[in-house]
Amino acid sequence: MDPQRETPKKNSTEHLIADRREGIGVCGWILVSLSFLLVFITFPISIWACIKVITEYERAVVFRLGRILSKKAKGPGLILILPCTDTFVKVDLRTVTCNIPPQEVLTKDAVTTQVDGVVYYKIHSAVCAVANVTDVHSATFLLAQTTLRNVLGTQSLAQLLAGREEIAHSIQAILDSATEQWGIKVARVEIKDVRIPVAMQRAMAAEAEAAREARAKIVAAEGEMNASKALKQASMVLAESPAGLQLRYLQTLTTLAAENNSTIVFPLPINMLESFGQKNRGG
Repeated sequence: MDPQRETPKKNSTEHLIADRREGIGVCGWILVSLSFLLVFITFPISIWACIKVITEYERAVVFRLGRILSKKAKGPGLILILPCTDTFVKVDLRTVTCNIPPQEVLTKDAVTTQVDGVVYYKIHSAVCAVANVTDVHSATFLLAQTTLRNVLGTQSLAQLLAGREEIAHSIQAILDSATEQWGIKVARVEIKDVRIPVAMQRAMAAEAEAAREARAKIVAAEGEMNASKALKQASMVLAESPAGLQLRYLQTLTTLAAENNSTIVFPLPINMLESFGQKNRGG
């Protein structure tokens, strides 16, 4: 098969694994044969050194004379290790929690913030995790820190506060793509806390208070406008029926008397007062 036509995923899995067609050579087979002979001579004592137990959540990557014995990790259960020629590395497949310490980030609108988060990931390919990177957990931790700073640096403060879930999904996609060749699967990314300077908090609080006061004034003005429209319509109805005005006056007196008030105001129409004034001048 032409190496240029292989898929990227297959290349990431095999690019540090020796070609099986080359074999281990004549000297290698001699050493392996001697190892088998040693096991046979010292049997059954040697069997305790050859058999290893791999738990359900672990896998073993076996090296024979420095070469990876199989492209697929062994386990769980019992595996056979030849003395002198074979070595193995255990890889834990359980989900790992990576706590990202607070990172000082300069947002797109030049606001300094401190953001921390947590990354959940697991190893899905033990061979890649051993052969393609020196320390897979340290590499993932440092990459998560760098990715968090880079992604948040392209967002404004408002986007950071309002769109945490979208930013977390973006960071997860970047980490998952970058760690695929290490045999890592990023399960989840969460942004825990966003800390902003105290002065910025006060400015944001003042801005929010001003916005609330502006909305309150608008609501009050709309209420006054609606009330004036209602009073206009009421005055038009009362103008058509003078008796209705008298009934309204009596209802108002009833309301005042129910509240135990000692003072009652009797309104008089202005035209009545004007008529009295004309009679006095005429007399």
